Amino acid sequence: MATQTSCAAYGIRAGTLPSGPLGKISDVPGVTVGHCTIDTAAHKTGVTVLLPCADNPFTNKLPAASYVLNGFGKTAGLVQIDELGTLETPIALTNTLNVGLVHDAMVEYMLRRCEEDGVSLRSVNPVVAECNDGGLNDIAHRAVRAEHVFAAIDAAAADFALGDVGAGKGMVCHDLKGGIGSASRVVELDGTFYTVGVLVLANHGCLRDLRIGGRVVGGEIAAEIARRAEAGQSGKAPQAQQCGEMLRAGPSVSCNLFSAGPSGGTLPVGQPGVPLSAEPTADLGSCIVILATDLPLSSRQLGRVLRRAPVGLARLGSYIGHGSGEVFLGFSTANRVPHESAHAVLAGTYLHEGKIDAVFRAAAEATEEAVLSAMLCADTVTGFDGSTKHSLREFAGVFCET
Repeated sequence: MATQTSCAAYGIRAGTLPSGPLGKISDVPGVTVGHCTIDTAAHKTGVTVLLPCADNPFTNKLPAASYVLNGFGKTAGLVQIDELGTLETPIALTNTLNVGLVHDAMVEYMLRRCEEDGVSLRSVNPVVAECNDGGLNDIAHRAVRAEHVFAAIDAAAADFALGDVGAGKGMVCHDLKGGIGSASRVVELDGTFYTVGVLVLANHGCLRDLRIGGRVVGGEIAAEIARRAEAGQSGKAPQAQQCGEMLRAGPSVSCNLFSAGPSGGTLPVGQPGVPLSAEPTADLGSCIVILATDLPLSSRQLGRVLRRAPVGLARLGSYIGHGSGEVFLGFSTANRVPHESAHAVLAGTYLHEGKIDAVFRAAAEATEEAVLSAMLCADTVTGFDGSTKHSLREFAGVFCET
């Protein structure tokens, strides 16, 4: 079970804009997220499904856009979104080799949903995005099935789990444990408050580049890993251990991961006997970013906002390597588009372009915090081949103020 906490619980803050009440993408009204996690000796994987609205998205489509920064990915559904500018199904996240199976399940779900609503469905555009969890999961056996997709949909809620859950179970971020993360930002425009929410499937980056609050901390974590390995994983500095225990205790902790210097010694480890390595790795693996908002944005404007989300990844140290697939999807819950053209002639009114800077900032801040939340909420996981990816929380003592 992933730890249920937040960046705010550890004093971590990305940017200056306020968060919504949950600090998740579901702060956008109508958005819910569900997971189904497969956690066995061989399989560390699953599926996560985001429902963009409570009603049928096929009958009342949502303005949408996509942006591919580095296309080393296998996402399904982007072509029609780019052409028509609308989203008409939930968005599913899973591992690379399960895209086809999940896509088929999403078609079945939409067929059932439209039949229940008395809507004729002859074509549909499911959106399925992926990251490769083959480092921890025996991916070739394609464990995710239709029943897992349906279970994730049934489990969808506003207050959903973060970390190594659902599609995030086997993901790795900056060589530490990655997974599902989320954050939100609230912007005020002419006296009206709007929400920008982000959900990430974080499986990218390398440790040496990791930054928190503008400070390169990956090297200090790598040095700590090397010290553990040299000490046979048994050495513990009381100060570091105490801080680590405090952080795991929850929101009452006084700790600042942004500005504190390293403490000496080594931290307790989660998996005795598992070798650790501080060897540098390539920036690969992929990151999927889903952005939702209740702002009245057009598809074109959503595309502009999405192109600012990579700022959040860059702030954490990712340079978007050759082997990484950075795919961004965005939608608005305003200005819904009826499936039948007889029901609408005009698409509605949209945000004035001169007001969009605040939305750009919200996208960047929420993306940065969402990735951090994925890493902080994920527990340490040992994969099918015995390799272990450790939670960022295990190294909190390295940066904890005394």
